[in-house]
Amino acid sequence: MKLDFKNIQEKDLPLVKEIYDWYIENSTATFHTQPISLDELKELLYFDHHLYHSFLIYADEELAGYCFTTHFKKRQAYNRTAEVTIYLKNGFGGKGIGKKTLHFIEEKAKNNGIKNLLGIITGDNTGSIALFSKCGYFECANFKNVGEKFGKILDVVGYQKEI
Repeated sequence: MKLDFKNIQEKDLPLVKEIYDWYIENSTATFHTQPISLDELKELLYFDHHLYHSFLIYADEELAGYCFTTHFKKRQAYNRTAEVTIYLKNGFGGKGIGKKTLHFIEEKAKNNGIKNLLGIITGDNTGSIALFSKCGYFECANFKNVGEKFGKILDVVGYQKEI
């Protein structure tokens, strides 16, 4: 499977929103409980930032998802660390796309001087936990019972990799 990554532009936000809305409505992978607006989505992604990037993921020329890095905390001393996020369209999981995407985003981050990547994952998201673990990330945090969605009380786990 051939993967291509395209920088997300503002005109791509409806594509990203469609993918993200599926997760809002059908999973605990995000703690948003209502679809977000394009303006709210714009606040989550970076378009032309020197450290953080957002990409559409294409598998064999078909839109398969999106990924991005963002600040861990908005303080300059944390600029060596970024949070990484991957959302694949429903039906694209289990095909190796996540692993290749994580490798791609790690290289981009490393080239930008990022030294640590963090994955912040809902505790019951076994697919993402398995992906990050297979790719050399280790569990570094476990926040117990911090979220609630679909009547479930949920943990959040943090995974880290020094790149």
